[in-house]
Amino acid sequence: MEIGIVGRALSGKTTLFNLLTGNSEKTGLAGGRGTSHTGIARVPDDRLVKLAELFHPKKTTPATVQYVDVPALPDAHGHEGAMNLAQLRTMDALMVVLRAFENAEAPHPAGSIDPVRDLVHVEEEFLLQDQMVVERRLERLEKDLKKRRAPELEAEKEVLERCLASLEEGRPLRDAGLDEAARKLLRGFTFLSLKPLLAVVNLDESRVGEDPFSEPRWADLVKRPQTAYTSVCATLEGELAEMDPADAAELMEEMGLADRALDRIIHASYELLGLISFFTVGEDECRAWPIRRGTTALEAAGVIHTDIQRGFIRAETVRWDELLDAGSMAFCRQRGTLRLEGKTYIAQDGDVMHFRFNI
Repeated sequence: MEIGIVGRALSGKTTLFNLLTGNSEKTGLAGGRGTSHTGIARVPDDRLVKLAELFHPKKTTPATVQYVDVPALPDAHGHEGAMNLAQLRTMDALMVVLRAFENAEAPHPAGSIDPVRDLVHVEEEFLLQDQMVVERRLERLEKDLKKRRAPELEAEKEVLERCLASLEEGRPLRDAGLDEAARKLLRGFTFLSLKPLLAVVNLDESRVGEDPFSEPRWADLVKRPQTAYTSVCATLEGELAEMDPADAAELMEEMGLADRALDRIIHASYELLGLISFFTVGEDECRAWPIRRGTTALEAAGVIHTDIQRGFIRAETVRWDELLDAGSMAFCRQRGTLRLEGKTYIAQDGDVMHFRFNI
């Protein structure tokens, strides 16, 4: 699953991509135009750290999130900041980096700093692109329905008309009140405004610790469903990344920062994708496995290996904190906190699972 990172030129999106993934792509005007970059970020998880401290495994493997730095391209009017829309349609979620820092040597392409305006412009582009797709499909449906009255075409027409009404009102499809059946019907359209969206405001160092979303202009935007908001100071995060961990922790304490902004972004990305983690533990490896919320034990087994899914018998399951408290799976069994779950059990975030299977 991939998250596409978009934003105007000089917003700091490639800098943020590099910090999240450990890549070293060129940034600013020297960056590669028309070239996308893919990288992996590890999902910070204190639960996995504590489980590894208990089992002392040879290897500890966290869950990951994959990011794609999508290049900013001129739009049809020559305005800087339009996105590579075709590539964005393949993404599972989108991250929009919004500039809120001053830099006289690299002025904002629009001539002023206004992250709310920039987000609205990005959303408007998504709405426009989706509206064109909907209108074209409705025209085709009208012709098809004149030839034959098929229930599936009628259902599609009804959903698309609801989508068009939302788009014409300036509301993204995330905010159109579509149920699961409607979303399933629309899946093949890869609508941009239907994708989960994370807005990241890139702050100036002087504003670190502030809440930019307390401004009244954000009030309506932050209420939209499947949309998350957070802030970062990419400059500060770059400095922290180059420091000794102890020195970085000391600086964060001096600045009154409880956590790294990068960690918040990765966690927000993980949640927007609808992902949770279950764990497998042992002397060889402690590992966090990403699965969609609502995944069954049988499906979770298949994430590890298809053979385990094929020969699934049952899943020995315990909450991660109950395992830590007991100290071992054997003591969990004695305490009665270790459960035997079947194929239809819905895996929960933080479950530690050991699968019994036979092929």
